[in-house]
Amino acid sequence: MKVISNKSNLQILHEDNHLIVVNKRVGDIVQGDKTGDKPLSEVVKEYIKEKYNKPGEVFLGVVHRLDRPTTGIVVFARTSKALVRMNELFSNRDTQKTYWAVVKNRPSKNEDTLVHYIKRNEKNNTSKAHTKEVPDSKMASLEYKIIKELDNYFGLEILLHTGRHHQIRAQLSAIGSPIKGDLKYGFDRSNPDGGIHLHARKLEFIHPVSKEKIIIVAPTPDEVIWNAI
Repeated sequence: MKVISNKSNLQILHEDNHLIVVNKRVGDIVQGDKTGDKPLSEVVKEYIKEKYNKPGEVFLGVVHRLDRPTTGIVVFARTSKALVRMNELFSNRDTQKTYWAVVKNRPSKNEDTLVHYIKRNEKNNTSKAHTKEVPDSKMASLEYKIIKELDNYFGLEILLHTGRHHQIRAQLSAIGSPIKGDLKYGFDRSNPDGGIHLHARKLEFIHPVSKEKIIIVAPTPDEVIWNAI
């Protein structure tokens, strides 16, 4: 991992001719939205244009997204071939995604597999995790284990089986352990930076072109509780 000392101050976790992987910060949006804020995709394009002195438009494909208050690994494709193949990897779940989360309420078990049915509410951009199937819901599954006990919080490692909207946030909330800072899902107060303690920590996949196994690990934000985890 290296930190690029350019004006955008991107933290590049992996870079080759086909892919670029960055460590997203709290508040970054991956793709443009109605807020009009500058997305991470544009920042990465500018970095590539500057580094390689590229004339004209830079191609950059968004492979997947992370919620705005979340931090960690985001993958972009630098070629159309890589974009198509990475999209297939993600949609076929041929990637292994590991997240870290911090919660205040200890889950009832030290480790467990959670299976819920997630129903998205488009109006308020939330999802609810139901214990039984309901109309328009999708099955969601993850494994968690407690990896650190602090005085007031617990650090969890989460292995994601499915990729539903706000899945980790909704499922942890459903078992009474909302993520620190996540007001939307039942935590009692927000974090000072407006983020939540959910971090896309590790990603494993087979490179879409070279076919090598790629393992990427993203350092957590430099913050007291994360540093203790």
